[in-house]
Amino acid sequence: MKADPLVIFTPSGKRGHFPVGTPILTAARQLGVDLDSVCGGRGICSKCQITPSYGEFPKHGVTVEEDALSDWNAVEQRYDDKRGLKKGRRLGCQATVQNDIVIDVPPESQVHKQVVRKAATARAITMEPATRLYYVEVPEPDMHIPTGDFERLQDALATHWDIDGITADLTLLRKLQPALRKGQWAITVALHKGHQDDKHRVLDVWPGFFEGPLYGLAIDLGSTTVAAHLCDLTDGTVKASSGIMNPQIRFGEDLMSRVSYAMMNPGGDVEMTSAVRDAINELTMAIADEAQIDAAHIVETVFVCNPVMHHLLLGIDPVELGQAPFALATSSSVSLDAKELDLSAMNDRARVFIMPCIAGHVGADAAAVALSEEPQNSKDLVLIVDVGTNAEILLGNTDKVLACSSPTGPAFEGAQISSGQRAAPGAIEKIEIDPVTKDPRFRVIGCDLWSTEDGFTEATATTGITGICGSGIIDAVAEMRMAGLLDPSGLIGGPDQTGTARSIPEGRTHAYVVHDGTTDGGPLITVTQGDIRAIQLAKSALYAGARLLMDEMEVDTVDRIVLAGAFGAHISSKHAMVLGMIPDAPLDKVSSAGNAAGTGARIALCNTSARTHIETLVKQIDKVETAIEPKFQEHFVAANAIPHATDPFPELAKITSLPDVSFNTNSGDQAGGRRRRRRA
Repeated sequence: MKADPLVIFTPSGKRGHFPVGTPILTAARQLGVDLDSVCGGRGICSKCQITPSYGEFPKHGVTVEEDALSDWNAVEQRYDDKRGLKKGRRLGCQATVQNDIVIDVPPESQVHKQVVRKAATARAITMEPATRLYYVEVPEPDMHIPTGDFERLQDALATHWDIDGITADLTLLRKLQPALRKGQWAITVALHKGHQDDKHRVLDVWPGFFEGPLYGLAIDLGSTTVAAHLCDLTDGTVKASSGIMNPQIRFGEDLMSRVSYAMMNPGGDVEMTSAVRDAINELTMAIADEAQIDAAHIVETVFVCNPVMHHLLLGIDPVELGQAPFALATSSSVSLDAKELDLSAMNDRARVFIMPCIAGHVGADAAAVALSEEPQNSKDLVLIVDVGTNAEILLGNTDKVLACSSPTGPAFEGAQISSGQRAAPGAIEKIEIDPVTKDPRFRVIGCDLWSTEDGFTEATATTGITGICGSGIIDAVAEMRMAGLLDPSGLIGGPDQTGTARSIPEGRTHAYVVHDGTTDGGPLITVTQGDIRAIQLAKSALYAGARLLMDEMEVDTVDRIVLAGAFGAHISSKHAMVLGMIPDAPLDKVSSAGNAAGTGARIALCNTSARTHIETLVKQIDKVETAIEPKFQEHFVAANAIPHATDPFPELAKITSLPDVSFNTNSGDQAGGRRRRRRA
């Protein structure tokens, strides 16, 4: 037993050492972790529920033993008996630290609820759904013609709708006879015929005339968030959109960490599969409640996801994806019953379609982006970047389309950032820094006012100012570079060099104060040298991936850039270019596609021909594997500079002049200079 065990919280990534016996709730409060509690730690409100994780976590450098927390106690047992705790959950006010531990704070235990930004984008979709409603009148049984109810239903569908052949499972047959008799031999059936099916499958029946509607879910199963759109299968309209954090974050914030967890912990893949399926069931119930519909009317689901999430959803060990040649168990699309994936919150006979993957580390999410954005039909050369924990990048035109994935990590999501947090009310989402005074102004989620405007303090009194989310940290780093607080190498200048007391010493480097918390009693929010480094690593991986595709295409510039995903809608193209996330291009040629992967999922949900089309298209996309390309590291190192060490940015120079500063000197920042050289 350690004197001061290490406690690591996910998804925030915050960590600290605490004496044995410290309640998890106390540790969370001292670290500024968003863990709710209203009962004063007496174990009666259940707001502080947490999920401990056990096993080996190479990324965190810890092995969590089964005795890492105190034993289940009488208070927890009493609450479990009265209200019930989910399996594996503990009460943060009761469980105490005994050894190194990784703690996940589930969404419902967070005070500031996650704002999932993968909203549906308006899109005209030609309706050709796999599931439709058919009303028929079935002849009554006849003593002289010994056919069963199912066979007479089959004949009626053939006669009235020219449908040749149907199938049904046992649970449907149990419903058929009561429905026929209640409807006086009139019945409405939901028939599903996938793009590769020979026969229609009966998914449900209703007595008499039932006009629906029926619904489908388009789910973007990401490494960090799971976003779902509930669509009317009659006209394709989005009735509700909702999302949750991917609970697998507690096993690793990036994909390779999760693969490592599966490798190091026998049965780890089963744990992660169970966690994400439970989350999808919760999301299904939540979105049905939001839309005020019967979840049993959700009869179809289309998934898009990266290869690791694809395997974990299907219950396939992703270990092979952790090593060359990164072999997928299957790259083809998958059609199956929802119950095979333990998805029990929707219709009992609902069907699932999982879009095909392009290759080892380029998944169905990239295929969905291709389906939505159609680079193969572009006359000019378009670079499409879906930014996330694992970035998907497409480059192409009518001649050729290339694809790769780039391991950007979770920094763009606000993780691994000292004051970082997920997008939630109270999180700083936009920052501007005056280049003369070096003072910032910012906006937080949940308030339309800038921090310098009258009424801001009152407007944010409820949420507070709690941290910086992904779009905020991107703004902050870019603005610091434009204001001369940050040099091209990524080094933060000291107060004498920058001319502002907001540059404060932090260890052997400096940090920039965004919000000191004195006026509202909130936390000190800074951008540290470590934060800059995390963003540099993420943006370098993204840029290096794009450059690899450009090398393969033998070009130095692209005609236009499309930013997809949550970031595409919430970061400015100017800040992205200042940072060096994307290649140089005219700003009017940089656009946002919103949640392109989610749009691709909706297209496949509403149109079966699109499923055939994407299966053909993925075979025509050439995949570039960043993990084994020798030039990736060369591009990565050059992209560490802000915006870049060697690539010119003439279009960026037309709109802003970046200060020519250098803080790597032997006076004042000697330690900072040594630190930078050591990392290079």
